[in-house]
Amino acid sequence: MEVGALVIIFALVVLFAFLGLGAWVTAKAVGAAKRGVDRTLTQARRTVEDTTLKAKSFGQVGVTAALAQLRLDLRTSMRATQAALYQGVQADASLKESIALFERLSRHGHELDEELKRLEQEPDRKRTAERLPGLRERTAKITESADSLRWAARDRARQFADEDLAALSAQIEVESGALRDWSRESVDDLAAAAAEWDAGAGRPAPGAAREAGHGRPASAGAREAAGRPALDASGPKTAHPWQKKAPRPEAAS
Repeated sequence: MEVGALVIIFALVVLFAFLGLGAWVTAKAVGAAKRGVDRTLTQARRTVEDTTLKAKSFGQVGVTAALAQLRLDLRTSMRATQAALYQGVQADASLKESIALFERLSRHGHELDEELKRLEQEPDRKRTAERLPGLRERTAKITESADSLRWAARDRARQFADEDLAALSAQIEVESGALRDWSRESVDDLAAAAAEWDAGAGRPAPGAAREAGHGRPASAGAREAAGRPALDASGPKTAHPWQKKAPRPEAAS
């Protein structure tokens, strides 16, 4: 009974573990799907807002067009800088400090964007027009700072790429020079090393083999092989198919 109870308890523990794991996987999948939907909605909303701002900046005049153009310039600069920094930090960890500065700059950018958005709905166009110079100055400061970070990150990445390319080109030049080094001295060294190895292994050198081939046989076996006739009369004769066969014994009887 005790063994059976232990088996049942173990089975329940395993079952609950599988149920908990299934619930965790399901929650993770739902969370990932929700984040994907949120990103899609955010991207779609940004696209719609950018299209609306472009339409206002080109299709209208006065304060409304000026505010729309300021918002469009601000959003374009901040978005490009964010993409450049977050993509570059994957290869260059030193950009983390730049990202921290950009996050602080983003807070000022969001505040300015919200203020410009509120002023678009402001009915008092005269007072809004009076504030335009200050708004342009704030927008210029933020966009110039964002552009400076973005171009500095790109210049840094390009410098690293140029240095890596220069080092690679130098290594390839050295390797190419080594591959083209086919001087006669190196070939003679290889031939001498091969001759020494053959002598140590008891093999005749190629020159000695050629001299032995042009001179007389060096051993009695070679002399015997040289004096032996080409055809040995004592050897078995070859039966040709056109020769008559010997009569069979039964035919003679």
